[in-house]
Amino acid sequence: MTLPTVDQQIDSTRKALWLAAIKPPMYSVAIIPILVGSLLAYGETGVLNGRILAIFLLSAVLLLMWENLSNDVYDADTGIDKNKHHSLVNLTQNQSLIFWLGNLSLGLGVAGVLSITLIQQDFTVLGLILICCALGYIYQGPPFRLGYQGLGEPLCFLSFTLGVAAAYYAQAQTFSLGCWGLGAMVGMATTLVLFCSHFHQVKDDVAAGKCSPIVRIGTLGGAKLLPYLCGSIFVILLGGLATGIFSPSLALVLASAPFAVQLCRHVMRYHDQPQLVQNAKFVAIRFQFCCGILICLALLLSAGLQSI
Repeated sequence: MTLPTVDQQIDSTRKALWLAAIKPPMYSVAIIPILVGSLLAYGETGVLNGRILAIFLLSAVLLLMWENLSNDVYDADTGIDKNKHHSLVNLTQNQSLIFWLGNLSLGLGVAGVLSITLIQQDFTVLGLILICCALGYIYQGPPFRLGYQGLGEPLCFLSFTLGVAAAYYAQAQTFSLGCWGLGAMVGMATTLVLFCSHFHQVKDDVAAGKCSPIVRIGTLGGAKLLPYLCGSIFVILLGGLATGIFSPSLALVLASAPFAVQLCRHVMRYHDQPQLVQNAKFVAIRFQFCCGILICLALLLSAGLQSI
């Protein structure tokens, strides 16, 4: 058996750090809200504009890229990322480059949404997305840094709920109870990713003066709260099914419950062991992705049944 050389090991480590910095799995949180809002509109109106959907998906990915890049930049200012080896600022040693790449992503993303506005001659979608961008900035950017006050989760929930509503409006030019209900489900599923990212970095957060929810209530308190946060998604789902707001096909989303249980058990078991709980956000991403894909499949199933 041939053992890897030191250079090969270093190269492998750097590749792993770059993958962790780029966060490919994270971009599901940008794609899912747009798909959910668009497919719900298709199910309710029978119309789906593919060009607008494609533009919106690309814009959402660019805007999330801005959020991730600028988060690394602003966290570098506070020193909270000094032990985060996969920070893009730490990897490149060029904070200015990451800042301007983030601004470029923001400009291109907003330009994409603006093109939807010009196509439809309706500024509603642009207004909603600009609100989402403002929420993203005050979460991390100076002088606000509301994420450091423990308000990141409410801002995240509101932003991704509005994202679903914006995608729905881009197709239907109106709103519905269903789009707000599914928006709340997607918003909460996405917020879980942010919530679970705090468990392994309590010491760094405290040192930088960041009062994340886990700093405030402790890792055990966070682990005990997590099942209620996950459960709220299924409460909304069952409420929507019971009142007829949601199509019966959305019962399919109940199949994502085992992923929520897995997340809660993982965090409860390892909440106070940073090395073992640090992948909790990726377990949360898996649940968010599964929940979102099942919503999309259910909406497609509902639309297909209606066309028969």
